[in-house]
Amino acid sequence: MALSPSAALEALLFASGEPVTKKRIMSLLGFSVSQLDTVTGDLRNSLFNRGLALIETHEELDLRTAPEAGELIKKMREGELTKDLGKAGLEALAIIMYNGGATRSEIDWIRGVNSAQIVRSLMLRGLIERTEDEKDKRKFIYHGTTDALAHIGIGRVEDLPRYAELKKESELAVAAETENV
Repeated sequence: MALSPSAALEALLFASGEPVTKKRIMSLLGFSVSQLDTVTGDLRNSLFNRGLALIETHEELDLRTAPEAGELIKKMREGELTKDLGKAGLEALAIIMYNGGATRSEIDWIRGVNSAQIVRSLMLRGLIERTEDEKDKRKFIYHGTTDALAHIGIGRVEDLPRYAELKKESELAVAAETENV
């Protein structure tokens, strides 16, 4: 059974976990500008009075929790911040720190699972920040913060265990992968 156009857009935005450019959406779903406008309106209407909302800028679309759920989400996030990072959080943070920054897709690829919630949790805690990828303006690169270094208990990234060795191995692996593409 094929998805309706608005269900396809909803699935794409949900799976992304971050804003997606309208240009990319049109490319992935084969929509024209007018089709995207129609489908965006359909999705916005279907989300009315539900827990999600479609957020739209001139260039991007994003699926977020509805403003009416703000207090509930605030309670949940407060609970998240009091919990330990856990294995998944430490894995993602290690990937970011040892690589000197990583995109969400790189983190997902290395971990083998969707890391959107982990990345969001790390950002909420102030352990990572994101910057626009200069090579591809559609992506963000996540970097460790000074709070992350303090959380780990080191003064600089080079003080991570086996940093030089693992950094070199990582660079060789990326170079080998790039040659195969």
